[in-house]
Amino acid sequence: MNIRKSQAFTLVEIMIVVVIIGLLAGMAIPAFKKVRSNAQDKAVTSNLRLLAAAADQYYLETGNTTVNSSDLVGTNPTQKVIQTVANETYSAVLTKDTPVTASGIAGQRTLSYTN
Repeated sequence: MNIRKSQAFTLVEIMIVVVIIGLLAGMAIPAFKKVRSNAQDKAVTSNLRLLAAAADQYYLETGNTTVNSSDLVGTNPTQKVIQTVANETYSAVLTKDTPVTASGIAGQRTLSYTN
């Protein structure tokens, strides 16, 4: 008597694999979001430092205590290039001894930087 074994997966085995994949995805997605949020915050903080440094240089060169951020950012060789990473907006007017602020980071967060 020859009994032939089936080479296919059973429904239970397939369901177990799907549940395991779901559990792994359930743990990985929040971790990915946290890492992405931290990376965005670091990039925005870097941009804030760049703006603050450019504003400080402007204050020293001109003696003014306020400057429009549009005067510091652009394509001119003396201006800084700021690339947004999470649809954030930066302070329009920078004033000496006040923090530079970015708001609307990924639609929800705000960061400030002070030299």
